Amino acid sequence: MTELQAVLLGLVQGLTEFLPVSSSGHLTIFRSLFGVEAENLTFEVAVHAATVLSTIVAFRKEIWDLLKGFFKFKMNSQTHYIFKIAVSMIPVMIVGLFLKDYVTSLFGSGLLIVGCMLVLTAILLYLGEKLSDRAALRAKEGDSEGREVGYLDAFIIGLAQSVAVLPGLSRSGTTIATGLMLGVKKSAVAQFSFLMVLVPILGEAFLELISGEFTVAASGISTLALILGFVSAFISGYVACRWMINIVRKAKLHWFSLYCLFAAVACVIIEWLG
Repeated sequence: MTELQAVLLGLVQGLTEFLPVSSSGHLTIFRSLFGVEAENLTFEVAVHAATVLSTIVAFRKEIWDLLKGFFKFKMNSQTHYIFKIAVSMIPVMIVGLFLKDYVTSLFGSGLLIVGCMLVLTAILLYLGEKLSDRAALRAKEGDSEGREVGYLDAFIIGLAQSVAVLPGLSRSGTTIATGLMLGVKKSAVAQFSFLMVLVPILGEAFLELISGEFTVAASGISTLALILGFVSAFISGYVACRWMINIVRKAKLHWFSLYCLFAAVACVIIEWLG
């Protein structure tokens, strides 16, 4: 992997981690276009760590407020929020412990499955926007526009996140669309979607680190390329995170739905051309 490829792949990872277009699917597409044959564990851990850091920076005030409330060691709104995040992690933890090998095998299934999952992402985004628009219309007529994330909502959104490990199925798109379809407020669903992924990504990165497979020397990628990929993923991730919050508040997801359909067609063409 060259330095330029690392920058471009880091850029793709950072943008698509938060935009509802599937980071795993786009990395598969771009690796195919660049001729990078397989995933590089060291690079994957680095760019995922960069997107986690960009989330922490983007939500630093909210995270600090949650931690202050939690360490008062009494039940309050911040404690409940952290417990809801913990509930959302249950499904993805089960998938990680018992279905990891199966999911890993899917990532080697080529671009066809990525294209199919991008179509599913497009459908979910379309449904999420339409139901959100109906909620906004009811709000104008005097009904509530939505509710805060509840414990059952958190578990169902967590289920959606566990399914979104499939390549091409956008994690942020799936969780945000699921929250909107459940009736969660637009202002609440994006923040919860982005914060709920912090612990699973950090946990996965930690397991990969202690496995002994994370080594720059044996990764086939230079230290400079690794650093450039990290910086690229961090900057693009931060921009995409802040941008996506504003997009969800306006519930303008149909453009991403159309883009996912376009990307699905591109997957089929690239696979066909071989």
